[in-house]
Amino acid sequence: MWLNTLLLALRSIRRNLLRSFLTILGIVIGVSAVITMVTLGRGATLAVQNQISSLGSNLLMVRTGQRLGPGSFGGGGAGVPSFKEGDADAIAAQIGGVAAVAPEGRTGATVVAKARNWTTNITGSNNNWLRTGNWKLAAGREFADDELRAGAAVCIVGETVRRELWGGKIGSASSPELNLDTPGLGEQLRIKQFSCSVVGVLASKGQAAMGNDQDDIVLVPLQTLQRRVTGNQKVATLLVSMQDGSDSTRLKASLRQLLRERRKLADADDDNFNILDTQQLAETISGTTRVMTMLLGAVAAVSLLVGGIGIMNIMLVSVTERTREIGLRLAIGALEREVLLQFLIEAVVLAALGGVIGIVIALGATVGLSSLMDVPFMFDASVNVLSFVFSAAIGVVFGYFPARRAARLDPIEALRHE
Repeated sequence: MWLNTLLLALRSIRRNLLRSFLTILGIVIGVSAVITMVTLGRGATLAVQNQISSLGSNLLMVRTGQRLGPGSFGGGGAGVPSFKEGDADAIAAQIGGVAAVAPEGRTGATVVAKARNWTTNITGSNNNWLRTGNWKLAAGREFADDELRAGAAVCIVGETVRRELWGGKIGSASSPELNLDTPGLGEQLRIKQFSCSVVGVLASKGQAAMGNDQDDIVLVPLQTLQRRVTGNQKVATLLVSMQDGSDSTRLKASLRQLLRERRKLADADDDNFNILDTQQLAETISGTTRVMTMLLGAVAAVSLLVGGIGIMNIMLVSVTERTREIGLRLAIGALEREVLLQFLIEAVVLAALGGVIGIVIALGATVGLSSLMDVPFMFDASVNVLSFVFSAAIGVVFGYFPARRAARLDPIEALRHE
């Protein structure tokens, strides 16, 4: 009985292909929209997490500035002292669970190499800056200890600066020390009134979560920045990388207490610095992205209900058109449940077919949009299966009323129908 009923349902669908396609169009749009929104949302969440993690592993960023309220920080402002290089040494020596600490000073400047110039960020720090920010060298070497102490005229450039000033591509050798054919490595780079030798090239990181180009940077020893570029001893930021498994809450509390003591703040004084935990930032942004993904998925799911209503309307029309056929089947002995099952199977097959087409369209759309938006493509089988099951359930729910109406027709009245 089941096979025969299924064949009758498929034969009826095949007789009206155009109408069947228009019937399932709402389901197709709904399923493809839900899968596309959820998949892109998850890819965007992963992209944000990766971009924030590229700032550094378990990174705490300590900056000067008056805290105005929960989650709100003011700028440095007049009278707010900057950090000192000794603050970084004290944090590394006195607080447990710290993997690396790097003082950081920054300024903007135009750099010149031969006939080309480029406006970029000049960052002063030490080799720990590379470790706190998960930076790798694509070519060259780190700073030597004597270069850091003496404030030598050496620098490490980001990929954007290297490309804009010297062009070409990074060498193919597996070890950074062997990439001697990298354009820019060993060349002279003028920063304001002095020239520095390029001793290293940073591996590319690309765009950060806030949209800035992380590779648009020139790294020099902190002493070099202070003596030859800014002319002051200011350290605007302390980068603190925590060891894996460290208690960030305890470490931040210890860090805050140590900095208050070193900055001679009384108990009644507010902090004139703030601590940003990039891990918490990543969790906050990821949570917001997930909520938006769920909201967009829910909005897209409304079109599934609209598609279900469309199926019910078309099935009601189909019952009216086939009244004589139904009456004839009932008159020659067909049972009500067989007629009910036939029309219900038609509705479920239409909805399921719409779900399959929607999944195929969604896969193509998400692959294309992921590439266009530069977010990872994250195939989730559970979302696709759930969308298919939901579309089939739509067929059952919205196909039952027309099927029941067909099954309850009076055979005599149905045969009289014109």
